[in-house]
Amino acid sequence: MSNPFGVPEITVQEVVSKSQAEQEFILLDVREAHELQIANLGDTVMHVPLSQIAQQRLEAFSEEFTQDKEAEIVVFCHHGGRSAQVAAFLKQEGWTNVHNMTGGIDAYSIAIDPSIRRY
Repeated sequence: MSNPFGVPEITVQEVVSKSQAEQEFILLDVREAHELQIANLGDTVMHVPLSQIAQQRLEAFSEEFTQDKEAEIVVFCHHGGRSAQVAAFLKQEGWTNVHNMTGGIDAYSIAIDPSIRRY
């Protein structure tokens, strides 16, 4: 499955399976800071808001992040639109293993962890 940006999609169930199997990947949250106060997936998630990426492009990311373009990256936002944009941007910039988390944190709340507040 893919989105209008042509980026491969990954379900929330697949993300949880990867995590439980201790597969190495970067979970990148591109929501804004005020959204993190409402709902978040914890400290292991990398947070770089879309607004910051739009202004700073690759400079928004850590040097460590930008040096490994083969790392697996799963990008998410509220419903999946902004994350698809960022995932497409990363692919355009040379990352080879980027996925968009279908439905974002909202789908995660519905399917995986209802204690995560929906908004």
